[in-house]
Amino acid sequence: MSGKPIDAVLARITDTIGQWGRGTTLDEMREGFAQLVSGGRRAAFTPVDAGGVPAGWFGTGEAVVIYCHGGGYQMGSMLSHGPLMADIAAASGARVLGFDYRLAPEHRFPAALEDAFTVYRWALDQGIPPERLAIAGESAGSGLALATLLKAREAGLPMPAAIAFLSPWLDMEARSESYDSRAALDPLTQRAKVLMMVKTYLGRDGDPAAPFASPINGDLSGLPPILVHVGDHETVLGDSELLAERVRAAGGSVDLAVWPEMIHHFQVFPELAEARASIAAIGAFLRDRLAP
Repeated sequence: MSGKPIDAVLARITDTIGQWGRGTTLDEMREGFAQLVSGGRRAAFTPVDAGGVPAGWFGTGEAVVIYCHGGGYQMGSMLSHGPLMADIAAASGARVLGFDYRLAPEHRFPAALEDAFTVYRWALDQGIPPERLAIAGESAGSGLALATLLKAREAGLPMPAAIAFLSPWLDMEARSESYDSRAALDPLTQRAKVLMMVKTYLGRDGDPAAPFASPINGDLSGLPPILVHVGDHETVLGDSELLAERVRAAGGSVDLAVWPEMIHHFQVFPELAEARASIAAIGAFLRDRLAP
């Protein structure tokens, strides 16, 4: 495997995370994560107030994709994930609506969900037809997106036309066998680290099994078609497999693509041919589902 592009990516991740220790502040970790995810790239967007939540439009088009960024509910922003949103906008031909939800530990659950739900309702209030609307996210952003749809359904709001998940983290109990079988392969999402993020997000008394926290435990019936792209070297691979199993059991449709040798949210690394191919396939899926 020596000399493969993924090896250079792994080295960058190790260089970034390897600098974090007991004395590293949260702001320093957020800055390092943003640099890692963005690769130093910047993407232009048009700022908008989405019902009181800072948001921005990436790209142009009539159809809309609401994008929930990842970062363990503690990191990430429109700036860090802007390049990825811009890439998805270009691939899909849709406008991507990114937003800065409140982060833990300053703002614990359900602050992020409240913000995401506000953005979803705001988009519908702008007159965007549900059949021209999709929701997407990567890692924790996928869990936030799915929880948002559970909350939207509870509120009587219409479902979007499509869902796209990149390396989804949907289970805050971290029950999957892949946490063990992929532990030596995944540089980002070890079980102990994940459970620490859960505690930070939910607080001491939060319930990690609650559907709005772990939407994999919710009622998954009546959802629109779902596309999932996940790497075979991810500890959260089991979340994707369980999602596919439960959605199909509920009568829904899931297209699950597992990418060999790929790591968590590999699509943020455009130097990988697999990342570019994944973005193109996600764009084609969204373009097809959001066509008039």
